[in-house]
Amino acid sequence: MNEIFTLTRGDAPLLLSIPHLGTIIPDDLRGQYTDIALTVADTDWHLDRLYAFARELGATVLGARLSRYVIDLNRPSSDESLYPGQTTTGLCPDLTFRGEPVYREGCVPDAAERQRRVAAYWKPYHDTIAGELARLREKHANVLLWEAHSIASVLPRLFEGKLPDLNIGTQDGRTAAPPVLQAVADGAAESGYTWIANGRFMGGFITRHFGAPEKGVHAVQLEMCQSTYMDETPPFDYAPARADAVQAVVERMVRGAVKAVAGISSTTGG
Repeated sequence: MNEIFTLTRGDAPLLLSIPHLGTIIPDDLRGQYTDIALTVADTDWHLDRLYAFARELGATVLGARLSRYVIDLNRPSSDESLYPGQTTTGLCPDLTFRGEPVYREGCVPDAAERQRRVAAYWKPYHDTIAGELARLREKHANVLLWEAHSIASVLPRLFEGKLPDLNIGTQDGRTAAPPVLQAVADGAAESGYTWIANGRFMGGFITRHFGAPEKGVHAVQLEMCQSTYMDETPPFDYAPARADAVQAVVERMVRGAVKAVAGISSTTGG
């Protein structure tokens, strides 16, 4: 364990990345943040608990420890928008999902500070993904990078209405072979939860950057509504009964994707 992330290695063809799990704002930065930002409300809460089954599958599990308010590990280091024309949050966000200031007046990080955070926090996480994928590819012809995310189900600043419960992203099929996406979609379709593939959320930077079916890396992002497994208001408690139900579905989706990846005989994308 280090201050940036936790890493548990497995040998299965599965890397689970949870880049928005972290809640830590370093002590030397905390004075720059507003009181509302210090609640780190936009955390992808409890996903390590929800995905506890991944270790039983032999997965490698990478989870961020730092809050996305320090640096968003699922954005490009250049800070270019992943969804041009739509409201999004940036590499070092200055507003919460609800439009509240993240920083106290005069404390928004400048270009030099953003680049310091890229070097200190962003790059080690991405280097670790690259290293773990390379390690797993030495053992398997094809591997699955599963990007685990969750979000409040209603956020008018970011999207209209209520999100589907399960939002699958493969950048319109670019980041995973068709059988992999099909297996994930089948698991969602059989679940009774509302779902969509490549809708409002098509996969963030990690999915888009590392997903390369032609090189044996199949990347899938799942953005879940937090209402499926927890309370969306402070103190953001885990809801065991709801969580147990959706956890079973997510596990089937992941297992289906791993099986599909294992069934691809080469690195041609299936």
